[in-house]
Amino acid sequence: MGKRYLLYINDLSVLSLHSNNPESHYHLSEKKYGETTTLFSISKQSSLVLKAPYLRRSYSSRRDVWDVVKEKLPDTAILAFSAVGIATIIGIFFGIIAAINKGSFYDTSTFIIAVTGMSAPSFFVAYIFSTVGGLVWSEQLDLPTFPFILMLLFISIGIIAKYVQPQKAIELSVKKIIGWGFKGMFIGTGIWVIYIAGYSIFNFEEVNFLSSSIPLPGTGLNPEGPLVDYDDITGEDRYFWKNLILPTLTLGIRPLAIVTQLTRSSMLEVLSQDYIRTAKAKGVSHYKVIVKHALKNALNPVVTAISGWFASLLAGSVFVERVFRWNGLGNELVTALQNDDLPLIMGAVIVVSSFFVVITIAVDIIYGFLDPRVRIN
Repeated sequence: MGKRYLLYINDLSVLSLHSNNPESHYHLSEKKYGETTTLFSISKQSSLVLKAPYLRRSYSSRRDVWDVVKEKLPDTAILAFSAVGIATIIGIFFGIIAAINKGSFYDTSTFIIAVTGMSAPSFFVAYIFSTVGGLVWSEQLDLPTFPFILMLLFISIGIIAKYVQPQKAIELSVKKIIGWGFKGMFIGTGIWVIYIAGYSIFNFEEVNFLSSSIPLPGTGLNPEGPLVDYDDITGEDRYFWKNLILPTLTLGIRPLAIVTQLTRSSMLEVLSQDYIRTAKAKGVSHYKVIVKHALKNALNPVVTAISGWFASLLAGSVFVERVFRWNGLGNELVTALQNDDLPLIMGAVIVVSSFFVVITIAVDIIYGFLDPRVRIN
């Protein structure tokens, strides 16, 4: 076992020791290793060689594992980049909104969304998105009217209250109107979900104003499908970018929840600093205080989370790729596990682990640009 491990490390290493004897396990074969460069001879029968890593051959397909990884990795990387990108943009936005409205309805709502996102298993969410977004909603979706009715009701009550009780001096603004509408929509959706659950499970009587709906056009998305597929019209392989939407949303939910909460907590800590109060005292606009002063200094823990999640998504997209039939490394890894294809399993794990190392180093470099104090230390 120890000898086999050393042989595998020798094959995996860029600098490796090889024998000139054709009958030796260490023999340097161009058919096996491809192009190689002999640096110098250690003895008459062995040399130190510079070569590409060799990950052995798959038991199932008899293909070079590195060729399989190169073929499958781009689709997985595209999916991971898309999921992290959406999670970063939306998560930072939600985190800022929650921080500047601490203790408000917005803060509570983002907390509920974040907890739900962190608690939901990937395979469960994948099946929900695949069924609802790609199967049920593919052609048409009946959207409930009750949440919209309650949204308009909240807005109307707020506007009427301004004129009925002028002594309270309710100041109308776009922010207040959107806030009233959001509260009505949120509460209305909650009531409708409870009604649907009771109607479906406990056989409640049908309530007309709760069961009425508005037909919406379908998404046109497929419940499953790879990024690159055969086109029957052109007779060639082409990219189906719409197949990226559902797995991206599914894979991005958990990092979205993490980024939202990290941004919120980090922003609250930064907004309490003395230099923020000084900027406000000097008359700096609220927008500049948030974007130019607070946000930049609050991004360090967010960058750490984003980098870690990107590497995790490369390894953790197995269930999502399996549900959506995504032709990536995760789906290939599941197939290898089912077939006991040990070389392919080890090769995929080693490649993903290498990404962890590279991304961690990249994060340390990015820290220096975000926080000059890191460069000084």
